[in-house]
Amino acid sequence: MSILILGVDPGLNRCGWGLVLSEGSRLSHVAHGVIKPLAQQQLASRLHQLFEGLCEVIEKHRPHEAAVEETFVNSNARAALALGQARGVALAAAARGGIAVAEYAPATIKKAIVGSGAADKTQISFMVQRLLPAAGPVSADAADALGVALCHAAHGGFRRRTAAGPALT
Repeated sequence: MSILILGVDPGLNRCGWGLVLSEGSRLSHVAHGVIKPLAQQQLASRLHQLFEGLCEVIEKHRPHEAAVEETFVNSNARAALALGQARGVALAAAARGGIAVAEYAPATIKKAIVGSGAADKTQISFMVQRLLPAAGPVSADAADALGVALCHAAHGGFRRRTAAGPALT
């Protein structure tokens, strides 16, 4: 069974997205990119650009499933709130496209890709390029998004879980 997975690394300044095709144990790169709203725009306009950009990706590629990185909570409440708003946009775009969405903690994604929950962006990028050589050079944001999709594939996705029990949403 072939399953096209959209991974999203949400961000208000740069929102990475990546598409991975999962065919049994075989994974292949389909596409990736980064949506970059204009920094000088008002927050509402930037969120709208993210939403439109993700909706465009979904309409063009028609993924079966989506996965989004959860918010990393730190001491900067303003940054966490902005990231939460970008995540909300990603969830809304997937819902608009009728796609079930899984959410993964950053440490879970890092462990699935690198083998360590404490991996840095350089390690993630390196492993994504090793696992998906056809992707070519990938920016850090797109590599993170491809990592989210790879993590979802490694965790079995929704369609493979439905035979064993209900999918997590």
